[in-house]
Amino acid sequence: MRAITQKSFGGPDVLELVDDAPEPAPGPTHVLVRVRATSVNPVELFIRSGDFPMLGEPPFVLGWDVSGVVEQVDPGVHRFEVGDEVYGLPYFPGAAGANAEYLVAPARQLARKPAGISHEEAAALPLVGLTAWHALVEIAQLRAGQRVLIHGAGGGLGHVAVQLAKHLGAEVIGTASAAKHDFLRGLGADQLIDYRSQDYSEVLRDAPVDVVLETLGGGNAERSFGVLRQGGVLVTAVERLSTTLPELAEKSGVRFAAVGVEPDAAGLEALADLVEAGKLRVHLQQTFPLEKLAEAHRILAAGGVQGKIAITV
Repeated sequence: MRAITQKSFGGPDVLELVDDAPEPAPGPTHVLVRVRATSVNPVELFIRSGDFPMLGEPPFVLGWDVSGVVEQVDPGVHRFEVGDEVYGLPYFPGAAGANAEYLVAPARQLARKPAGISHEEAAALPLVGLTAWHALVEIAQLRAGQRVLIHGAGGGLGHVAVQLAKHLGAEVIGTASAAKHDFLRGLGADQLIDYRSQDYSEVLRDAPVDVVLETLGGGNAERSFGVLRQGGVLVTAVERLSTTLPELAEKSGVRFAAVGVEPDAAGLEALADLVEAGKLRVHLQQTFPLEKLAEAHRILAAGGVQGKIAITV
């Protein structure tokens, strides 16, 4: 089968298309999926470069987000049948190998693909969608009437979090470049702060928020404690291993939590329901064929992506 592999750590040029990668075979409780699309996430750039060697030493095939069609089912699997369209985030943070024509996944780490959207749109949702779900629904327990600040609101995670927060009935404030403000208003954002010309800590000084979702790093978590109400919560997706942030949160009278994403069929089903109800959509800035994966990595690394970048397989 065709797959994108890498034999060493490095820049996008280490990503290599091969035509003779071995096709996986499903074992007990697993299904074989013909991959129709995947997407690119920042974590893959760090793994590719060696900055975050989560998969050990190369060679390996990157990729987790997947949307595709079930081609083979282990006899013990009853969730799916051959021909079913599925999507998911299998094995994360272990290797899944979604940048390939086929992958094997545990049946209970997949869900039925949302109806009415493309495989590319579906493949762009699992990692960012589940991260937003875990952060806002499970950790922050965001409620109607609360105020939430979402950093990087126009990015992959941010634009999904904006829509989820609106669905939960919250007032949504987002930081994003001015070029993304119209896009985010269209998704339901109530207030937008241009980080290039405005200081959100000044803008929100007299109007604190109940929840902050931090997606950027670079000191934003520390500064965001100052815009939280007493008893509020800051959830970070990027500084999960910090030892100083919990202490700063305690001194500020707020709660600190790190969000980690993992395979979650129930969460995927909830996200699919929102998509099908018209309450959540995935915005694709660009779509590339599998052989152009390196170019997708370059564009994501350059920053400023609005929504997600999908890969057609």
